[in-house]
Amino acid sequence: ITAIAPLHLPSATCFNSSFAANDKLACVYPIIGKSQIMDKKSQGEKDKKKDKEKKDKDKDKKKHHHHHHHDDKDKDRKKDKENDKDKEKSSVDLRLIQPDTAGDGKVRAIKLSDYEMGDTLGTGSFGRVKIARNKKTGEYVAMKIMKKIEILKSKQADHIANEIKILSMIQHPFVITFGGFTQDERNLYLDLELINGGELFTYLRGVGRFPVDQARLYISQIVCIFDYLHNKNIIYRDLKPENILIHKSGYLKLTDFGFAKIVEGRTYTLCGTPEYLAPEIILNKGHGKPVDWWTCGILLYEMIAGIDPFSDDDPMMVYQKILKGKIKFPSGFDSNAKSIIKHLLDSDLTKRYGNLKNGVKDITGHRFFKNIEWDKLLKKEIPPPYIPKVKSNNDISNFSSYPDSDTPAPQIKKEEDPFLDWFK
Repeated sequence: ITAIAPLHLPSATCFNSSFAANDKLACVYPIIGKSQIMDKKSQGEKDKKKDKEKKDKDKDKKKHHHHHHHDDKDKDRKKDKENDKDKEKSSVDLRLIQPDTAGDGKVRAIKLSDYEMGDTLGTGSFGRVKIARNKKTGEYVAMKIMKKIEILKSKQADHIANEIKILSMIQHPFVITFGGFTQDERNLYLDLELINGGELFTYLRGVGRFPVDQARLYISQIVCIFDYLHNKNIIYRDLKPENILIHKSGYLKLTDFGFAKIVEGRTYTLCGTPEYLAPEIILNKGHGKPVDWWTCGILLYEMIAGIDPFSDDDPMMVYQKILKGKIKFPSGFDSNAKSIIKHLLDSDLTKRYGNLKNGVKDITGHRFFKNIEWDKLLKKEIPPPYIPKVKSNNDISNFSSYPDSDTPAPQIKKEEDPFLDWFK
């Protein structure tokens, strides 16, 4: 249901991919130096010994292709100019319509004895997530259980504390709700909202790809989330289908804030999921809010095409493709979607949408989002294209089955436990 924790390494030459319920074990990949991924120089001229007739034919073909290539570029430029004219009319300042809500930053204490634990919803490197029932209220929640010993071994205590703090700061209709925190001598426990509809990842893999209108409604919700988070100087950094849950209403809920960080300028922590990494993270240039807009472009492409734009079995090749920046679109790919994706997947930060002087307005005002009524979206008044089958509040049939662990985590001695004073 949710990734358990990030694995940050101090070295500037490597990073760990995040670990989610459907992920393979987290792997460490070296970062490629820029000199290793530059394009090879173009080959020399064609063989001069070829006869004139063949040359002329090739020349004609090239002219014909060149003509159409420029036609396509001209069409894109024309559309973008028309789009710029429409921006003042159609762009929405999300800050004026976003919910004026926020967590108070205080981490509510919960009592473990108030909960009855159920089946496992997902597993991760530090533990697992289980469905649990609050005996007092009868409410079902997703209880994230993390082994203290594993957190200490990985030296991730500060990052877990950061995740909990950020969860306590946010309250948004498309973000999972945080109910509180507790601990015992073995584990940390986070009370999280139970989202019964399953992961977007599972749903997307099941259908293959989404129609453009469905992808548009989903990515619009992510745009709202990122605008909200960025206004609080929070960058998310781990957008992918595995970290997006589907509420029983058909709307999305973003989960797993293990990589989230409060950043006003740049940060240099190398973390993320290979296919979704922005070039500035790979090159260790320092990164900030623009990395989230990059991941929006990747997700939109993946939802429409059914595969991410820089996909490769070899992670090293994934990095090479990202840094080369050549995006291949399948035939018939929606032209407006293609345009916004190109603007989001621009390696030049001075040109990437979401990072320009108009901020998120460049995105909301793009022709791809022309028919989105943002105020209705935030109120969940737009009928969603898919509503998951949820029979009851404790129905977890949309999640995979996981065996329960019979082995309890080792106890931590009080004098060696750095978690005891957390959030008191």
